[in-house]
Amino acid sequence: MRHEAAEAVDRGDYPSGVTPWEDPAWRDAALGWARDRLADHGLRERGPVRVRLRPWSVLVRLDVGDHETVWFKANPPASHFEAGLGQALAAWVPEHVLAPLAVDADRGWSLLPDGGALFREVLDRGAADPRAWEEPLRQYALLQRALTGRTDELRAIGVPDGRAAVLPDIFDRLVDASRVLEPADRQALLAQRPRLVEWCEELASTGIADSLDHSDLHESQLFARGEGRYAFFDWGDAIVAHPFSSLLVTARMARERYGPEVLPRLRDAYLEPWTGDGSSTAELRRAVGLACRLGAVGRAWSWARVFPGPDGDAHGNSREAAEGTARWLRELFAEPGLWPA
Repeated sequence: MRHEAAEAVDRGDYPSGVTPWEDPAWRDAALGWARDRLADHGLRERGPVRVRLRPWSVLVRLDVGDHETVWFKANPPASHFEAGLGQALAAWVPEHVLAPLAVDADRGWSLLPDGGALFREVLDRGAADPRAWEEPLRQYALLQRALTGRTDELRAIGVPDGRAAVLPDIFDRLVDASRVLEPADRQALLAQRPRLVEWCEELASTGIADSLDHSDLHESQLFARGEGRYAFFDWGDAIVAHPFSSLLVTARMARERYGPEVLPRLRDAYLEPWTGDGSSTAELRRAVGLACRLGAVGRAWSWARVFPGPDGDAHGNSREAAEGTARWLRELFAEPGLWPA
């Protein structure tokens, strides 16, 4: 495939970031694979391709018709699993995700149809009512409930294990590896470790089965597909964890847009599909508070995984990545939390 995409490369805030796109052999192989998979579907790219480069992905927009777009995505090694995960989710929960046109799980490559309007675009067009989030959260909870019996399969695909039982060990590794935590911060975090262990033990005892945690679910990570349907995507940060941890990022973003008074309403909308399994409303709400606390460890771990290397990043952005990990570690014990825990 021609390298005409060089005319339309978006590097965002990472102008010096190194990605596989810089390697002509990799670029030709990736775009050649995308062209062949398009042909499998009777499609052919038309016009220049557009490329978005980030340390966590290479994303290529391919126009295949007057009003039709297909996306090629390549994940870095730490999130190679996203390609295989996307294929599995399309089989397990097809009503909640996009079905890939093609996947190369070994190389972390996916060819995806266009999902339509982002939920963020719907909100920006004037859906100021915070109740707009309620149905997407209910559907996301249904997706998670459908996956509670598939955690072994998820881990076999390569989704990282972030269950409550292993979070203290992950926390220890992150604190120990940090190059930016001041000695006082490190000491304060380690002093709080017994609280972390207690929270993990309590959350594990709630009776809510582990599932898939998107770990970065916000208004730009789902498509509004019309008629009240939503498709969730961009699973590169996902982990196997307590499902309620997913509310951490969602709640923070909703609070930023609508204010803190919206949080109880959105929490309860998310919890509605989880009722009826023997836990009281108070117990479910308590579990949300705990899970969102502990979700900070998952977010810190995501930064460390996406930007590997001695300083936290192999792509030239080590300081930023290390700061992101440290910021989320500090968030773990920050007061007040999103909800009491």
